[in-house]
Amino acid sequence: MTLPEILKALNLEAENAGVSTGNEYNGGTAAKLASYTPVTGQLIANASGATAAEYNKVIDKAQAAFLEWKTWPAPKRGEVVRQLGDELRKYKEPLGELVSYEMGKSLREGLGEVQEMIDICDFAVGLSRQLYGQTMHSERPNHRMYEQWHPIGVVGIISAFNFPVAVWSWNAALAWICGDVCVWKPSEKTPLTAIACQKITANVFKRNGVPEGVSCLVNGGAEIGKLLAEDIRIPLVSATGSTRMGKSVAVATAARLGKSLLELGGNNAIIITENANLEIALTGTVFGAVGTAGQRCTTTRRLIIHESVYDSVKNKLISAYKQLKIGNPLDDSIHVGPLIDQDAVANYMNAIEQVELQGGTFVVEGGKLSGVGFESGCYVKPCIAEVENHYAIVQHETFAPILYLIKYSTTEQAIAMQNAVPQGLSSAIMTTDMRQAELFLSAKGSDCGIANVNIGTSGAEIGGAFGGEKETGGGRESGSDSWKAYMRRQTNTINYGNEVPLAQGIKFEF
Repeated sequence: MTLPEILKALNLEAENAGVSTGNEYNGGTAAKLASYTPVTGQLIANASGATAAEYNKVIDKAQAAFLEWKTWPAPKRGEVVRQLGDELRKYKEPLGELVSYEMGKSLREGLGEVQEMIDICDFAVGLSRQLYGQTMHSERPNHRMYEQWHPIGVVGIISAFNFPVAVWSWNAALAWICGDVCVWKPSEKTPLTAIACQKITANVFKRNGVPEGVSCLVNGGAEIGKLLAEDIRIPLVSATGSTRMGKSVAVATAARLGKSLLELGGNNAIIITENANLEIALTGTVFGAVGTAGQRCTTTRRLIIHESVYDSVKNKLISAYKQLKIGNPLDDSIHVGPLIDQDAVANYMNAIEQVELQGGTFVVEGGKLSGVGFESGCYVKPCIAEVENHYAIVQHETFAPILYLIKYSTTEQAIAMQNAVPQGLSSAIMTTDMRQAELFLSAKGSDCGIANVNIGTSGAEIGGAFGGEKETGGGRESGSDSWKAYMRRQTNTINYGNEVPLAQGIKFEF
């Protein structure tokens, strides 16, 4: 589809407003947010940013909606989310194409991101009948104890440009079935995909009589994120993005004793052992390193290779990188699309300079691409450098397709290198030795939130909790029991006897 056809299919032809509480859709009066595609550098459209006053009106509407929405039975809320999943199926092609066009990831990845939204809706539907508490035996006679979970309230969601729709849905679908309402601040770099999602959601909610304010959108820059983080009316802020941003959100929410759910940076490594299947290792590495042009939090950034297979792996990677096709991500034959903008390109070029200054050697050279097809100035070459794990630039997450090769001798040494970075999101080991695999997954092994065996670091399945430790923030989104983050726990004790036994044998005489 052409861009005009995509915008028409998603009902984005009219002025792209930046403030929405569902059916009500108003133009913000703050500065315009210009959405430029990194594919060609052209302006797609302008979205409106929200003022503080407009933001406050949205929060007021969300609070009012919560009072009703939390009383809906969870399975009924789940039915609404089920219908949203079906609606996303209808719009999968144009929404996936818009994700690709606005963000710059490949079309297959754009469509895959929409599929993740569909999958989390399916997951949430089943979960709406499984918000289980537990019972406990009381130490007091004729007493019963149990725990139950209640909606927490207004959930603020701050999402990043690299997954402009999926991460929002991971949070929103679970929060909604829990009985919460959501206020979404998308990345200012990808406002149009957010508007499209809000319109799709609003149509479903309107058909089901969902209160206005259960799904809210507030476009804007860092100032809107700051308002969310500092707002005492928002008990939980879920933020996905850089470690720097996450730290500011954590401080602001903690200062008011609110909660934050953080999914931040990654500096992910694959360990390739002497026992690895190199074909599997190579496939997992290349996809992990160059997918989304290195702009995933789970991107493979470090390759820790056993000395006995080091040269073989390096030569295979050099050969594989020669076959990579860089260009328009809407072309199915392309492997690597553009970086998001010129700032990302500048960070990439600076990292290359730092690698060389700190003693690294490039075995696959990097650089910025220009000429026909690269007019946006956002295209770069995926590159590979031989380094030491302790280099400052290696300890840092560069959101670009730069892969670092590091040599090791023992499995214990490799695991120590894997863990010796500030981030702790995703990790992997390539091995056919069960002992190495089990060591990697043990308490002596990877310190990351995600630890894989014989698959790469990139990608996640809806059924598992997604997130990591250390500077990755400690939050968990999506599957497993992540729903508990969006609810408040309540312990209940029921006395069905005729006496009130007091602690430590205390007695009152009346």
